[in-house]
Amino acid sequence: MSKNIGIPVPPPRRSCDDPNCPFHGNLRVRGKLLKGVVVSTKPEKTVVVEREYYHYVPKYKRYERRRSKIHAHLPPCLDAKEGDEVTIAECRPISKTVAFVVVEVKRNA
Repeated sequence: MSKNIGIPVPPPRRSCDDPNCPFHGNLRVRGKLLKGVVVSTKPEKTVVVEREYYHYVPKYKRYERRRSKIHAHLPPCLDAKEGDEVTIAECRPISKTVAFVVVEVKRNA
């Protein structure tokens, strides 16, 4: 049984016993919701999400594409692979570089 995390995302089908899972543990989500593509799953229980956004350059009156990589915790009840589009939510810092958690996985971006 998964709990309501306050974000309109479907709960995972599987269950887990991870304390840092927003659905089955005691991790609270707050702040930003971001979407991106998984580019690496090499760190343990962590994924690297790359997101693209546009930045306006006033001098040239044009937009430029930028990208950033964000490390996010991946609960065991969600299984994301490289190339999947994911939604990540901000949470308290879990480690030095991880302050987001994966809350939804959409297959093949």
